[in-house]
Amino acid sequence: MKAAVFDSLGQPLRVTDVDTPEAGPGQVLLKVCRCGICGSDLHMTEDPTFGLQGGEVIGHEFSGEVIDVGRGVRHLKPGDHVAAAPLRGCGTCPACQRGEPAWCSRFELIGGGYAEYAALDEFQCRKLPWGITVTDGALAEPLAVALHGVLRAGLQPGARVLVVGAGAIGLAVAFWARRMGAAQVVVADLHEHQRDRAMDLGATDFILSGDDMAARTAEACGGTAPEIVFECVGKAGLIDHCIDLAAPRGKVVVLGLCTAPDHLDSFRAISKEVTIVMSVFFTMPEFETAIRALDGGTYAPQHLVSSQVPLLDMPDAFEALRTRTTQCKILVDPTRTTAGAQAR
Repeated sequence: MKAAVFDSLGQPLRVTDVDTPEAGPGQVLLKVCRCGICGSDLHMTEDPTFGLQGGEVIGHEFSGEVIDVGRGVRHLKPGDHVAAAPLRGCGTCPACQRGEPAWCSRFELIGGGYAEYAALDEFQCRKLPWGITVTDGALAEPLAVALHGVLRAGLQPGARVLVVGAGAIGLAVAFWARRMGAAQVVVADLHEHQRDRAMDLGATDFILSGDDMAARTAEACGGTAPEIVFECVGKAGLIDHCIDLAAPRGKVVVLGLCTAPDHLDSFRAISKEVTIVMSVFFTMPEFETAIRALDGGTYAPQHLVSSQVPLLDMPDAFEALRTRTTQCKILVDPTRTTAGAQAR
């Protein structure tokens, strides 16, 4: 099969022929229909922290069609369309039984989505309800990540919310915050690129990061600083910046992935009694909620998708995302053989 393979840090992915996987016991073999390009995938290919050795097929935001099942598979059959969760645990421990494989002692984050086929455990898959396409199914994973953060925040209806970072996760956080009843959902970014997309996803305002940001944020939140600030960038110094922007006794929820050492002004944090909440991954019930959210609504998460590219064009599209553009969520379509990006 064709797959986009990681060779070494700092080198573009390479589309080549690799062995087609097989469905082992308890596993299903998927024909990958769509796979989203995630910012963490970009980090993985340039930062040794993630431990890639070379030869891996990454890509963890994918959906597909079941084409084969291994021994012991009970709930899925060939022809089913599913969204794949990249969180693999043992499947039997208390954490896995609660639907929290990220806290299994044998947890691993699996990829495989930048390819024509992928094999994974049955319990990592959720069948897509009627009416939800496999194209949309690839959005379930980033939506679940954002939902987990919003739930970790304990957001209540009427809340004042600031989202720092207008990438796909930040915009998905804005979607969930508005869906759950936040009164003000302000998105801040260094660029205007995603202003319209943010508003389509439920933001009430969009501001540029920069001078006097605390005053401008408070104004956009109705005259008072936000109760909850979501850090969705992952750069050193931003947690501290978010503490500055939050209201006294507010919360800073960190979803941004930062591998560099960081620091914060602890005196300012304790003086404001700010709560700092870390958020990573999601639970399987949250994954299922994310799938159901794809079935329409006032603020459709499908607005996250900016374009679709065939697998052969994927390495170029992947590298282009290292520089901020108007692109948001690019979906890779391994079923397409013709070149050229396709707008949503």
